[in-house]
Amino acid sequence: MIEQKFLVQTPEAPRLDVFIKKRIKQLSRAQIQRTIKEGRVLVNGKAAKASLKLKEGDLVEFSYQESPRQTDIKPERIDFETVYEDDQILVVNKPPGLVVHPGAGVRSGTLVNGLICRYPEIAGVGSEVRPGIVHRLDKETSGLMVIARSPDAYLSLRQQFEDRTIKKTYLALAHGRFRAKKGIIDLPVGRHVHHREKMSVRTRKPRIAVTHFEVLEEFKETAFLALRPITGRTHQIRVHLSATGHPLAGDTRYGHSGQKQKEKYPRLFLHASKLSFVHPTKGEKLEFESPLPTELQIILDRERRQK
Repeated sequence: MIEQKFLVQTPEAPRLDVFIKKRIKQLSRAQIQRTIKEGRVLVNGKAAKASLKLKEGDLVEFSYQESPRQTDIKPERIDFETVYEDDQILVVNKPPGLVVHPGAGVRSGTLVNGLICRYPEIAGVGSEVRPGIVHRLDKETSGLMVIARSPDAYLSLRQQFEDRTIKKTYLALAHGRFRAKKGIIDLPVGRHVHHREKMSVRTRKPRIAVTHFEVLEEFKETAFLALRPITGRTHQIRVHLSATGHPLAGDTRYGHSGQKQKEKYPRLFLHASKLSFVHPTKGEKLEFESPLPTELQIILDRERRQK
């Protein structure tokens, strides 16, 4: 439930739906317009249309309630580890090779299918196509994710991501030697100009993307890194490291390909190892940590021996 009041303080305010969207960023414009159509947005005490032009002194009262609905996503038994759970949230440890939610060409076998099998109430939380999901990991990436179990938790977590107060740390193995032990990669990311299925720093529609990195260990041809993305662009870490000449080990999309590389690094060496955020209802800070999966630890130990 979201209930807020706004006093229009500018002489020429925009139309009602635009005015609300600028102030309640965690809701989509479609959700806001639906709420207006349902008569749950009042201007000076009366229900109004989305196209109403506001004026200085108008009082806008907004009341949003996530409506129950049916989802087409089928429950399935999917293997994943639950690290923490209560009636508001889950923290799961996603294995590599598992797609987070149904999308183009993928209708089943996803984390979401498994979530609504174990926790049916998640089917009515947030987006219909990715219920409960407030952030994602690539299919090849393993590690920690927080899932919303209630509408209130969903909105709170979405807002924390919007405010960039949720902290995530990844462990990675990248090719090459770094000049600096610590640094910031600040390169805008967007769809590749020609290959639309890929992201790139060379794009017609760049979006701000920032990643902090720290070199934890250096080996003969690789470096073990801790990475903290400040923004959350698709494939951000992979694109940033590739663009700076240090593609991730095992990254056949943005890095080295070929049979020898696949044999040496059979999976993407990227693991979401730490996650911290404020509990949506309790207000306390929660912190979680996941060790490297066995197959990545074996690769890391091999790099250390060859050093």
